[in-house]
Amino acid sequence: MSSQLVILGASSATPTSNRNPSAQLLNIHERYFLIDCGEGTQMQLRKFKLRFAKINHIFISHLHGDHYLGLLGFLSSLHLLGRTIELHLYCHPPLKEIIDVQLKHSETTLRYTIVYHFYDKKATEVLFEDDKVKVETILLNHRVPCRGFLFTEKPGLLSIKKDKIEYYKIQVKEIHAIKCGEDFVTAEGKTIANHYLTWPANKPVSYAYCSDTCYDERILESIKDVDTLYHEATFMQSMQKRAKETYHSTAKEAATIALKANAKKLIIGHFSARYSDLNPLLEEAKAVFENTELAEEGKVIKF
Repeated sequence: MSSQLVILGASSATPTSNRNPSAQLLNIHERYFLIDCGEGTQMQLRKFKLRFAKINHIFISHLHGDHYLGLLGFLSSLHLLGRTIELHLYCHPPLKEIIDVQLKHSETTLRYTIVYHFYDKKATEVLFEDDKVKVETILLNHRVPCRGFLFTEKPGLLSIKKDKIEYYKIQVKEIHAIKCGEDFVTAEGKTIANHYLTWPANKPVSYAYCSDTCYDERILESIKDVDTLYHEATFMQSMQKRAKETYHSTAKEAATIALKANAKKLIIGHFSARYSDLNPLLEEAKAVFENTELAEEGKVIKF
């Protein structure tokens, strides 16, 4: 995947002196997806020198403030910066009402159009799809309706061997068909098998974002064999009772989900403000699932 993920925020509930609420920017083949937009997100985008104008799709997991309170400011800044192209916003229906009220009472008419995509109430669904990537919802178990997101790269084209182009005098107009898997027929009528002319395409990879959720194995079907999994880890296992009461997960539980899903990598985040040192959460998760990383602000994860 020609992609990278930038962590913009990974704090739960409230900002701290060194952690902002949830927000991530995912770039897949130059498609820029903003995932959640907690307070201060646009400042983080500036801090890490990420361009506002490239973001055309925003996914809001649910309507707790630490996941969307930065959105109004971000939308306003896009307006003030002169954006005119439409912006696609994927969300629960009440978010439109919240935005409309803000715009109404500030007497603001955006220069651009927000195209709303509302989640299905009960089923997983495809939110976005083009020739490079597909985005699907993951049903999460939280106090309010909440969605995770599965980003899956589409299979790429085969790579043609340059020496074969010259040897068989393959024309430019014929290269695309070969990259798509077709055999080549020479001017003399001889058929050259595709596998002899090409290298395999890079294996498509996937990223799953599971924000606020209690431990729930029902998500395993959606995230099975995912390459990189982000899963909230608000508490340590010593506070499992509190995690269950608030429909959150512990670091151990996040790691257990990663293990059972056969994920290749786990990123834990959405940390409670009570933890100034995150290493104990990391150690707890790694004891179950070794390939675990912390969602630290500014961290860039390449796929």
